[in-house]
Amino acid sequence: MAKKRIGVHVGTSGGIHTAVTRAVEAGANTFQIFSASPRTWKAAPVKPADAEKMNALRAEHDVNPVCVHASYLINLCSQTESVRDNSIGAFRGEFERALDMGAEFLVLHPGSWKGLTRDEGLKLAAQGIEKAIDGIKWQDRNLRILIENTAGAEFSLGGSFDQVAELVATLRACAPVGVCLDTCHTHVAGYDLVSPEGYEQTMKQIGDTIGFDAVRVWHCNDAKAAMGSKLDRHEHIGEGTIGSAAFKRLLHDARFDHAAFIAETPVDEPGDEMRNVMALRALSAG
Repeated sequence: MAKKRIGVHVGTSGGIHTAVTRAVEAGANTFQIFSASPRTWKAAPVKPADAEKMNALRAEHDVNPVCVHASYLINLCSQTESVRDNSIGAFRGEFERALDMGAEFLVLHPGSWKGLTRDEGLKLAAQGIEKAIDGIKWQDRNLRILIENTAGAEFSLGGSFDQVAELVATLRACAPVGVCLDTCHTHVAGYDLVSPEGYEQTMKQIGDTIGFDAVRVWHCNDAKAAMGSKLDRHEHIGEGTIGSAAFKRLLHDARFDHAAFIAETPVDEPGDEMRNVMALRALSAG
């Protein structure tokens, strides 16, 4: 990307097209949304008029890419068949809505393999994604599924870079796939982003497993909890256990010049979206 893309997760009350205005008002030139409630299995399709308005506003304000975050209910590697079936149906809906609105990325937490082995969980997740998009014509569309790393909790698929890399490698032949890395998840999973030496070691691990080109989005979240704690608690940029220096280092890392940087930081009071976007912009410019 010629221009640094920095944004924030925004709401869609009033229609998905309203997210563009919210993002622009927060100082963002990229954003993430939910295409429906993140706590529901089924949702209405995207209204064509809303998608048309959204893309007109995106073009007017040069806002891209757009990320859709899949429902938190989805667990494609559950040991329970009914949960897997519901997850496949829900993810198919997410994929269809992301295509219909013209989004570039669909971010997914693959789920938990509790009660199974790691390899069984990886296999089920890959099969679930393949089944969910079966029959959908995506090959000529600009949408990519991004597997997101997780905070490293036991049984959570994606808690290590090698798990993310293995799932992506398995899917490449049958799905449009890449990676979203979350700074808070990376930090609390035990990867060092804070010290200069630790940062470079973490980057080496990313390069050796996932590959830098595969990382299309960074979720930029400071952390309330300590490194290695496995506790996924987001904090405002520069106010947590990661700190401003690490975000500055990441934003200036030429290996991610192609990536978008999107905050999922808390909204404790009005203006917090802009507050965190401006913090990232200042670190990017400094």
